[in-house]
Amino acid sequence: MSPRWEPNPDIRTGRHVTHHLHAHLVFVTTYRRGVFDDAMLGRCEEIMREVCASFETELREFNGEADHVRLLVHYPPKVALSKLINSLKGVSSRCLRAEHTGRINRIGTGSAFWSRSYFAGSCGAPLTAIRQYIEGQKRPV
Repeated sequence: MSPRWEPNPDIRTGRHVTHHLHAHLVFVTTYRRGVFDDAMLGRCEEIMREVCASFETELREFNGEADHVRLLVHYPPKVALSKLINSLKGVSSRCLRAEHTGRINRIGTGSAFWSRSYFAGSCGAPLTAIRQYIEGQKRPV
């Protein structure tokens, strides 16, 4: 890189690519049931960080409310976002159901933990605005 350029830690480089890709993801529980408490959200974040690491992506921000979670993911262009989302939802669903069976069954989400739909937005907006929005989520106690 030229000495006149300041290296930006957000811009990642590969062998044949330089990229700066972020996605804002929102996953909603089935029937928007209020399943999450603070401990479940913490565990969900751990699980999703592990899944992101296996895809060579970085989970930059995570937060949620009783019925949904929001993520800000920094990912390389070789990752198909739909495959990452499928893994995030699938692995987290299996783990959370196994660890919190009583709570999830009592609330009654049915056979699926997550709704089949999701929101995925590319982040061309200032990341500070999205970070503030995610950090401002009302986390249940």
